[in-house]
Parts: sequence; C-alpha cells; structure tokens
Amino acid sequence: MNDWPEGWSGDNRGSGYGRGSASARPESARVMRQVRRGATPPPGPGPSAPPYGAGVPQQPSYTDGQGHGGDGYDSGYNTGQVYGGGGGGQGPGRQLRDRPAPDWRRRIKWTAITVVTVLVVTTVGTYFWADSKLNREVDLSKVIERPAAGEGTNYLIVGSDSREGMTDEQKKDLHTGSAEGKRTDSMMILHTGDNGSTLISLPRDSDVEIPSFVGSESGKKYPGTGRHTKLNAAYAEDGPELLVRTVEHNTGLRLDHYVEIGFAGFANIVDAVGGVEMDIPQDIKDKKSGADFKKGKQTLNGEEALAFVRTRYALAGSDLDRTKNQQKFLSALASQVATPSTVLNPFKLYPTMGAGLDSLIVDKDMGLFDLASMFWAMKSVSGGEGTSMNMPISGSVGSNLKWDDAKVKKLVEELKNDEKVTVPGNN
Repeated sequence: MNDWPEGWSGDNRGSGYGRGSASARPESARVMRQVRRGATPPPGPGPSAPPYGAGVPQQPSYTDGQGHGGDGYDSGYNTGQVYGGGGGGQGPGRQLRDRPAPDWRRRIKWTAITVVTVLVVTTVGTYFWADSKLNREVDLSKVIERPAAGEGTNYLIVGSDSREGMTDEQKKDLHTGSAEGKRTDSMMILHTGDNGSTLISLPRDSDVEIPSFVGSESGKKYPGTGRHTKLNAAYAEDGPELLVRTVEHNTGLRLDHYVEIGFAGFANIVDAVGGVEMDIPQDIKDKKSGADFKKGKQTLNGEEALAFVRTRYALAGSDLDRTKNQQKFLSALASQVATPSTVLNPFKLYPTMGAGLDSLIVDKDMGLFDLASMFWAMKSVSGGEGTSMNMPISGSVGSNLKWDDAKVKKLVEELKNDEKVTVPGNN
C-alpha cells in the first residue's frame, strides 16, 4: 500500500528538494505561506485544484477568518513595525503621541515656591544662629543719672587691648605684650540719623571727670569727688558701665548701645574678609606696634591692620593722628564687610560673621539689626556720605587733652536734634 500522496512514491523521492536533485523546486509541503493584505480575491470560474495534491489536508488560510486576521491585518513583519501597527492600535508609540504637554506655568510656580522656602528657612536659621553668638555682657541699666534721649541712635564703639584667649605666639606675632586685664585702646561715638552719620573719636588721653556711679559687680554706689583723669582710666577702673557713665556725664549725650572688640577679634575679622585695602599717607615704622609700612595703597591682613590702628609713637600728632587712622580703617573695614562679594558669598560671609560675633561684646539690648545699622552707618562715613572727626580739643592739662567746652556743647546739641553737624573737629 502506498502511503504517499498521489504523484509521490519512493521511486520519485530522489527528485525531491534536499536530496541532491537538480530541480530548484522545493517540496510542495514546504512552500512558505504568504501573508495576504486586503480582501481575498473572488474565486475564478470553475473548480480549483487542491494545492497539495490528493491526501494532503487543507492548511488554514491567514485570510479565511480562521487564522490571524481578515481585512486590515498586519503583523508588522513586512514593514518592520513589530510593535505598533496601523489601524487604531494602542501601542507605546500611540501613547507617547497622546501624552499631554507639560504644564510649564505649574512647574515654574512650584520651583519658585521651593526656592523662596529654602531662602526663608536659610535666612531665619542664619538669624537665630548669629543672634545666639552675640555676647550681651554689658548692662546699661546699671548706669545712673543718664541724660535724656535725643533723636537718632548713638553707639559707643570701643577697641580694647584685651588679650583674652590669645596664645603666647599670637601675642608675639601681634606685638600686644602680655599685660593683664583690659584697657581701652580706642573709643568712638557713632551717631546715626536722618541727616547722615557722624563718627567722633574720643582720644584716650582726654581729660574727664569721674562722676558718681554704681559698681558693676558690687552694686555699691560711689559718690563723685570731682576727680579728673584720662578717659581710658574709667574703663580700667570699673569696665564698660563706668566708661558709658563717664562719657555721658562729660558730654551730656545719651548712649543707646555699646560695642567692644579685642585685639584678636579685630585681626580675625580682617583676615576673614580677605584683608582691607588702605591708602597709607606716609612711611610708618613703629617697633612697639610692629608697624612697618611704605606710603601708598596696599591690602593689610589682620596682623598688619592691628599694627596700623595701634601706631601712635611714629606719628607727629601721636594719639590724635592715631584716632584718625582708626576711623579710616574701621570705615574701610565696614565697607569691605558690606560688599556683595562678602554678603552674597556664604564661604566668606559665615566665617566673617563667626569671627566678628565671637569677638564682639555688646549691651543687653543690642540686636542684629542694630549691629547691621552700625556697620552700614560706618560704611556711609567711608563713602563720604557722613562726617568723621575728633572731639574738639582746646589744649592740654598736664599730659591730658582738654576738650573745647563750647564746641562740645554745640556738637552735642546738633547730635541730640539729629541735625547736620557743623562743628569742626581736630582733624
């Protein structure tokens, strides 16, 4: 019995595909099926012969409704579009086309809110950090018999020769010596108001009367005896409170705030801002302060700056010339601190604030806004928008410098009334 389809036999297998036959025609059973597109063409007239010969089962058609499609079916293999074909499919390509456009207004809005929130949190955090570092040690409520308050704000700015916290090497490098205790090396009154700022130096050798006062530590009242001495002796006798009391008694001007800085703190602030440029008017060489400068513009580091503001023996006007240099330098320092390169640079701002706040001693009512106002006022003086002067001097009493009483009285009245200062000082 022959199991091969009609026309096939074991005798003619030698002519089949793959058996070395020369015929290029493959076996009928291995003819690759073709995928048709579109409608199936209508059958022609007359019966069609079976495509595979007798006995071979009919293969399912891809277009007869029993395969994989009908009209419009497209596997994608012929076009290379394996995933996404035509006809209303919902593949990834269609999903990307249907995705809505980004809402840029919404994104910008939330970005702005985020930035503002970060800035607010940083600002508030910085404020409380800085406020906690202020050394509020001076209690002005202990000062008795104070003058009436006037217009504007008055600061007493003191540079002390305190060596507290300095190592022996620092004392040597800064030429400070090793004296115990604290004395005032410089004293200034800064007035701020609607008519500009005025910076007035009080020579430490000024002749003043020590009035009655209450001891800052003992709480005991010491009556005035009419005793006269140098102004810096008041600080050495009973500290900041007696110094404020003495200045107010001898001027009649009420002081609203007190600010003090020592040697080391001063040098650290200068180094933190990267130095301060000064135009030195003459060659200066002073072994006691360590100053050794040539005339002209130069940037002073902390050690050099301290030597510059302490020098007096190499200057013709001694203490009066020194106070002028101190005013110039402090104004230049304030101007440097308030520049955008410092304020907007956190890598410079925070070290500067840290160095300054760690070394400042202020009164109990001093706030950060008061301190900022003081620096801006000093900057305005440096920029020519204010006035800088020495307290008017009329002569000397022994080695003490005597103030010109008439000029001092007029000066104080102008400051109390926040008027433009017209009194000439010893400049």
